[in-house]
Amino acid sequence: MTMQPATGQKKRILVVDDERHIVRLVQVNLERQGYEVITAYDGVECLEKAKSEKPDLIVLDVMMPRMDGFEALQRLKTDPETSHIPVIMLTARAQDRDVLQGYQYGADLYLTKPFSPLELISLVKRVFESQEEETGTYRL
Repeated sequence: MTMQPATGQKKRILVVDDERHIVRLVQVNLERQGYEVITAYDGVECLEKAKSEKPDLIVLDVMMPRMDGFEALQRLKTDPETSHIPVIMLTARAQDRDVLQGYQYGADLYLTKPFSPLELISLVKRVFESQEEETGTYRL
């Protein structure tokens, strides 16, 4: 059973990871929840798709080729076109300094690998619920 987001329009999520099996795992689980998923495999592609696809949320890995997730996050958050998009970091980088760096660069949430798909879905829902509360589109 899939649950549609409260807005009636599918929320679009950009999933960025260089490990294709992780992208697929996240994609399948999010699509089962009724979300539309866009994929990218490195930081450069993340920035391109964030601008062209205008996602509602980005799930972003750190360790990737061409541009790592921290640099992509910094660029997303300093660009007026993409600075409003919430970002969940999903990474094996679990040291306190990595988590702190993620938050300092503008991550909304930080989830470490290995992860539970249910935990990720819970975080995604939390981000969208907090957005709805802030914009007044919250529905009981």
